[in-house]
Amino acid sequence: MTSQPISFPRQHARTMRFTLGAPRSFTVSPDGERVAFLRSESGTERSGQLWVLDLPKDGAPRERLVADPEALLGGSAERLSAQERARRERSREGASGIVGYAVDAAAELAAFTLSGKVYVAGLRSGTARALPVPGPVIDPRPSPDGRHIAYVSKGALRVVGAGGEGDRALAEPEADEVSYGLAEFVAAEEMQRSRGFWWSPESDRLLVARVDNSPVRRWWIADPAHPEQRPAEIAYPAAGTPNAEVRLFVLGLDGTRTEVVWDRAGHPYLAQVHWSSAGAPLLLVQSRDQRSHLYLAVDPETGRTRTVHADEDPVWLEIYPGVPAWTPDGRLVRIADEGGARVLAVGDRPLTGARLQLRSVLDIDESDILVSATAGEEATDPEIGETHVYRVNELGVERVSKEPGVHTAVRAGGVTVLVSRTLERSGALVRVFRDGKPVTTVTSHAQEPVISARVRLTEGGAQRIPCAVLLPEGYQESDGPLPVLMDPYGGPHGRRVAASHDAHLTSQWFADQGFAVVVADGRGTPGRSPAWEKAVKNNLLLTVDDQIEALHALADRFPLDLGRVAIRGWSFGGYLAALAITRRPDVFHAAVVGAPVTDQRLYDTHYTERYLGDPAEQPEVYAHNSVVTDEGLSEAAEQVRPMMIVHGLADDNVVFAHTLRLTSALLAAGRPHEVLPLSGVTHMTPQEQVAENLLLLQVDFLKRSLGPKG
Repeated sequence: MTSQPISFPRQHARTMRFTLGAPRSFTVSPDGERVAFLRSESGTERSGQLWVLDLPKDGAPRERLVADPEALLGGSAERLSAQERARRERSREGASGIVGYAVDAAAELAAFTLSGKVYVAGLRSGTARALPVPGPVIDPRPSPDGRHIAYVSKGALRVVGAGGEGDRALAEPEADEVSYGLAEFVAAEEMQRSRGFWWSPESDRLLVARVDNSPVRRWWIADPAHPEQRPAEIAYPAAGTPNAEVRLFVLGLDGTRTEVVWDRAGHPYLAQVHWSSAGAPLLLVQSRDQRSHLYLAVDPETGRTRTVHADEDPVWLEIYPGVPAWTPDGRLVRIADEGGARVLAVGDRPLTGARLQLRSVLDIDESDILVSATAGEEATDPEIGETHVYRVNELGVERVSKEPGVHTAVRAGGVTVLVSRTLERSGALVRVFRDGKPVTTVTSHAQEPVISARVRLTEGGAQRIPCAVLLPEGYQESDGPLPVLMDPYGGPHGRRVAASHDAHLTSQWFADQGFAVVVADGRGTPGRSPAWEKAVKNNLLLTVDDQIEALHALADRFPLDLGRVAIRGWSFGGYLAALAITRRPDVFHAAVVGAPVTDQRLYDTHYTERYLGDPAEQPEVYAHNSVVTDEGLSEAAEQVRPMMIVHGLADDNVVFAHTLRLTSALLAAGRPHEVLPLSGVTHMTPQEQVAENLLLLQVDFLKRSLGPKG
């Protein structure tokens, strides 16, 4: 009996986009002797395990398993609390088992959760055990000295000894809507801050966020497939409505409590927190209109703050991973938009210029700063889709990653873990270097895709829009022009044109169904310059214009049938597809609209107000940038094109109301369309059968809608 070869849609779904089995979440010990990481045991196993790579200076490297969820849970099924599921949704985490961990300063003790319990693991001994504490537990983190574990349970910030002794609450919620130690919705969803507490370097106290959600308006999300269940209540801060009230306290293990004081009325967003032995606790706070940043140093004894630096921008200011922070000698490290470039600044001095577009700070040590960056406007080579790792100091800039691709790194103790993706191979290559010399690679169990992406990276149009073009396998020029599928995300924070093989696998599969697939990163997408990103202020429709410009420019070089053009997208890409098909049916002839934001007033404060301002002050801007308004379709053209709308009923990020308002407006206007509601599905689609069938249904719709070559 022979087994049938697996199809790409099934393999893509089963492997969670080929992420299962791949090592991730690396931590290097400060002595350079260990690298902790997560990895599942195969390319189809969702349960993450905690591993350690030993790097003895006088022996061979070896990998060993430290914590296996199967053994720790005794084979029982994992159970997640509602708060833990929400945290994973915010981070787009679809795996199970150990999905995150935290370590002490020496990287000898790790803490993590399984089924709402706290587990600790000795990274040297390789033993793991549960601690007897009240659950369900959220985000356990060891103190730097490894003697205590802080965690959140039922809204309280608690501390327990690393051996399980002396469990107690340092702060308990005063009301049902209050929590200590958790990030509020917009911080986790939009600010890249998933944490709500931070240990002092001396392990004697913590900075703890107090979140009061009582001002936030309530929404209810129901599952129509289960009418016997009550709707889930969520606190959702839609544009123009109140946010959660966030305060910060210094909580001592001795029971002391001191509030940190800053101008919360003028700068209500707590964007980042940094506390290291190099200086006082450091906060980045942001005004609601996101045009002002204050970098504040905190006196832990009194709670008073002083301004270390202030940034202002007439459009908006971004938040970047890894900053603000101190150098070991006490200088402020930040990423700033200066002179038309996004630069790394240390103290008052920018260390990079317009040749680089800074993305994040990866590590800071005595000799240099490790950063992630793309090619800037003044780069000699646009390096389309590439992201590299650089070492930066007062003497200059040195590239660490060499081959074209998408790279990131983790570093400590003279050891660098370099994670590299390229167009030439599937998956990520994880290499370990000591003092710049290769030591070993970390094993990956990720599956090899059953198809190969054949990507042409190029630029399109007068604006040099970064593009990726994919044609069917075996295509020959004599086959003639092909129907076109535009396959963008196309908006802020989402870069789809990447010099990475696996990033284009789904696009290649669509191409192999008989399409010329074009992925274009127009204005608003990250990676080129501040002006490129900020061009969409008050006018997100520029993203549609740039898709059209790229399409028409590429038609001169590729076999594109401009009489049969479709567009598909999810989230912002779904919004972009909906705009394209309703506003520009002269260009686009069919659209797959996935989880779209159709009414900008229904999306969250921090994201929407950054681009469109306050809806009460600029209602016309919101109407112009929405697909639907209270009156129906917004500025839609008369011509009607086929549209398939796909949306998860359990989505608490882009709620299903967006699709309901769109389909109601389409019905009122007499416009035929298809709606595919996904029961029990959130903004992610990790369910294997759902993810597989979504691809198949989209291809069927696109072929039906575009029809044969005319």
